[in-house]
Amino acid sequence: MKRYATIVASGRYIPDIECSNEIFRKRFGDEAIQKLEDSTGILTRYYAPQNYCCSDIATKAIQNLLGKCALPPEKVDLLILGTDSPDFITPCTSVVVQKKAGLVNAGTFDVGCACASFPTGLAIASGIIATQPQIKNIIVVGSYMMHKLADVEKDINSFFYGDGAGAVLVTASEEPGFVSSTIKADGSYAMNWGIYSGGTYEPATVESVQAGRTQVRFVTPFPATVNNEGWPMRIKEVAENGGFEVKDIDHIVFTQVRSRTIDKVMETVGLPIEKAHKVMQKWGYLGSSCLPVAFDEALELKKIKAGDLVVFVGSGVGYNQCSVAFRMPKSI
Repeated sequence: MKRYATIVASGRYIPDIECSNEIFRKRFGDEAIQKLEDSTGILTRYYAPQNYCCSDIATKAIQNLLGKCALPPEKVDLLILGTDSPDFITPCTSVVVQKKAGLVNAGTFDVGCACASFPTGLAIASGIIATQPQIKNIIVVGSYMMHKLADVEKDINSFFYGDGAGAVLVTASEEPGFVSSTIKADGSYAMNWGIYSGGTYEPATVESVQAGRTQVRFVTPFPATVNNEGWPMRIKEVAENGGFEVKDIDHIVFTQVRSRTIDKVMETVGLPIEKAHKVMQKWGYLGSSCLPVAFDEALELKKIKAGDLVVFVGSGVGYNQCSVAFRMPKSI
């Protein structure tokens, strides 16, 4: 009997503390923020309470997911967590979430390729289900809390960061689900945007903390071609790898960093913009949780339906890119 990895449920968590663009206008001026608002489509974002960490919001998304599908936590076999705003350098955040969410029988690991982590996690989960018959239920979660690692008072790029987490349940099924994937990277951009002190390159010191090097920094802009050209290439590759045509795609879920980029890419691949759900306007840039949060709401709004062919396209600093295609089950 052939086993397919099928997405059967999703969940999300967006915290309650709003930080609107008006707050950023007071900090950085109306002209600068208006430019960012126009190019990104971001109108507001939400922060978790100060005492929360990445594992807390991931746990809440998982609880939302499990509540929807009525799966007992002890039935989860594996937890894959994607983030670049972890609780610690080590141990991995997924093992902390395993305890908090009561996933007592789940193995865990983190995926650390920034905003490409979630689709990469989906690809990994699909391979595990296809090849390891003892694994049936896998949760893939993306969790993002970059605002706590930024200088929100002085760094204008903190405009982007919203807190949030999204999760999906990937289950072994006789019904086709996972179709194909493609993964690309270009390490020549590794020093463009990141947190460059606190690891083995430069262990944190009093001087590096005072200089702000333990906080996230946007050092050098990425060329527009990274996503404007990279995303269409990933879409075409995942279609070729899966034996389908781009025109067959029912919905695409993108990294939610710039609304205009999504518009341009959809035009490039010849698909109507209605096939790409956007959430950055009301929740900000959610990094590694962009895709599962947008997917969950698109399901909720019935923009994604049973039987649809859905493509996830993620792009993370470094850079990493990943695209994954799934056929939605008949019962979702």
